[in-house]
Amino acid sequence: MKNRKKGLLAIALVLSIVLVAACNGNKNNDSSGNAAPASTAGTEATQTAEASQSAAPEEIDPLGKYAAPIEISTARSMTGSMKFPAGDTIDNNVWSRAYLDDLGIKVKNDWTADESTFEQKMNVSIASGNIPDLVPVKAVQLKQLVDANMVEDLTDVWNKYASPLTKQIFTYEGNITLDSATFNGKLMAIPAVSGSFDASTLLWVRSDWLKKLNLPEPKTIDDVVKIADAFTNQDPDGNGKKDTIGLELQKELYERNTGYAGIDGLMFGYHAYPRFWIKDASGNLVNGSIQPEVKAALLKLQEMYKAGLIDKEFGSKDTNKAAEAQGAGKNGLHYGHMWNPLFPLNASRDNDPKAEWTAYPIVSVDDQPARPGITQSINDFTAVKKGYAHPEAAIKMLNLFVNISNDNNLETSQKYGKTPDGIEVFKFAVLRAGLPNGNLNMHLSVTNALKTKDTSKLTLAQKDTYDQITKYLSGSGTTAEWSMDRIYGETGSFRAMNEYATKKLDIYNEFYGTPTKTMAAKQSTLDKMEYEVFTKIIMGDSIDNFDKFVSDWKKIGGDEITKEVNEWYKNK
Repeated sequence: MKNRKKGLLAIALVLSIVLVAACNGNKNNDSSGNAAPASTAGTEATQTAEASQSAAPEEIDPLGKYAAPIEISTARSMTGSMKFPAGDTIDNNVWSRAYLDDLGIKVKNDWTADESTFEQKMNVSIASGNIPDLVPVKAVQLKQLVDANMVEDLTDVWNKYASPLTKQIFTYEGNITLDSATFNGKLMAIPAVSGSFDASTLLWVRSDWLKKLNLPEPKTIDDVVKIADAFTNQDPDGNGKKDTIGLELQKELYERNTGYAGIDGLMFGYHAYPRFWIKDASGNLVNGSIQPEVKAALLKLQEMYKAGLIDKEFGSKDTNKAAEAQGAGKNGLHYGHMWNPLFPLNASRDNDPKAEWTAYPIVSVDDQPARPGITQSINDFTAVKKGYAHPEAAIKMLNLFVNISNDNNLETSQKYGKTPDGIEVFKFAVLRAGLPNGNLNMHLSVTNALKTKDTSKLTLAQKDTYDQITKYLSGSGTTAEWSMDRIYGETGSFRAMNEYATKKLDIYNEFYGTPTKTMAAKQSTLDKMEYEVFTKIIMGDSIDNFDKFVSDWKKIGGDEITKEVNEWYKNK
């Protein structure tokens, strides 16, 4: 274990975690918030540590092994992408063995459930009062547990046992992560760390079609409309049929939910931020869904739909159905995320080796820069059951993952991260975390090596990505190597992402954490109404229906939520 405590964070596990999480879609509730007014756990951790040192120094080993093994129970969500090496199961695998061998912690799975039913089964467990020692929950469930005094205050054990690197990861984007699980100054759970930056919206363009039709790269919203028109009406695939469309959408509307084919990017180009909480001129928070900029963006989408530039059937297509059209080469534009070359653009490339896709920064409707919105809401947490004798065990398990990920060793990476035959064993870890900027660092390091031909400073994971990209560039690569180039290469998606970072263009949702009282009761109703009204407007309903939506939103609960949000904001 000693050699796992130093060095740079290996990107291999971070990459896998971020990309897989992104491909599965971010289902966080964009309107979550209201962890009770709190001093930040990050600041409190520093103050408590300093006070402890000045009072009576105590030797704490963040990876200390229990003299006699202890048992900790949990519940596990089983995803469709989980595969096990021969002989391994969710109960007995490389991570469960590491917990026992390295920490003296025996993990027992009380129950498992498919990811589609896990939340419902956990609701039953909470209602019955029969929860495991480690409780994986959503934001609403965490608030229920805290209100019912069913989970431990983790403030002290976090301050004492979280390793320096673990604390660095959880405070990389400020105190937002820890604050999301903090109630009345107490850290009540371990939040799931996810780099919000990686969810920035991009404009993906079928660049071989762009070149074929002699079109300029998109610089404005007008350019996007012109490209969509050409991709619809000028036979870009050359088959002599009018069977292509410009902009792909899917029925969930927002790509922040699916990572693919949403209206977010065009909205951001109109400086509109639906389902975000943003500051108004007076410094108060207002909901972006009811601002006039949204109306203007909806009108443009309606115009494009009437002109046939948007898939006429988008309202009935889920992400996979929309992706089928993408893979079949039937459209050439969508707003999405940095990982789209892994899905669904890989299918487009498989079906047509000449298909080329390029990611561009989102574009603006006017002379002001388009700024992608990023929601920082965290919706996944791990709490510890009230009365469990060893709450610090959860922190030690998290430290173990962080430190193993920090071991820049090929054997370690293949054993605990991703096996040589592609099995993602990192998913078996009960608690996971990685630095949010890992993918951007991957791009910067790899592209520098591509320019200089010097790979001596690359980590193992970076060198692997470098090798895949150079294989593609040599002309012998597969679709998988093409995908790596389209993400991390010199003209990959992180080229645009780096522009966001360099120019500090991202706009963050100002509200994060667990839902307020009225949100818990009314938000799903408001979201459903928004979805229905916006979809119908795009498909041709009167744009004046937006004004009625705003009025109804306020009456049904929006005004009360806004009041609660601002109370939280002033006291956070």
